[in-house]
Amino acid sequence: MAVRRVFVERRQGFDAVAARLLDDIRGFLQVPSVSAVRRFYRFDVEGFGEADFARAVCHVLSDPPIDATFDALPLPEGPHRLLAVESLPGQYDERADLTAQCLQLMAPGERPAVACADVYLFEGALSEAEFSRIRAHLINPVECREAAA
Repeated sequence: MAVRRVFVERRQGFDAVAARLLDDIRGFLQVPSVSAVRRFYRFDVEGFGEADFARAVCHVLSDPPIDATFDALPLPEGPHRLLAVESLPGQYDERADLTAQCLQLMAPGERPAVACADVYLFEGALSEAEFSRIRAHLINPVECREAAA
């Protein structure tokens, strides 16, 4: 079966984590060139049928009143940078494990394989040094690594 991917983002007003991260970037890291931060959860699901996956997007992977879902990242027109962060191989990923359990309950059968990542979209003209500071702030090398967005 194919790997199906979905991006889930909290709607404006419910995106407290992204708002706090923007405050940290501007205040603690002293990077004023970031005008906005958007945070997406990326779910890659393998071993799950297309119809079941469509149902899972609305019932397991997101909460429709407060989340928006996308098949591809909605990239802005202006300057921006992407950073995806995933657990290291062998490191327990609670979100992926719980998601796989819920999907298995939803459609009994073989347990699907689930991989998760946090994808951050930073709007603004960031220098390489500024982006490196943000990357170092978000990636704890003991438990996670940068992933392909």
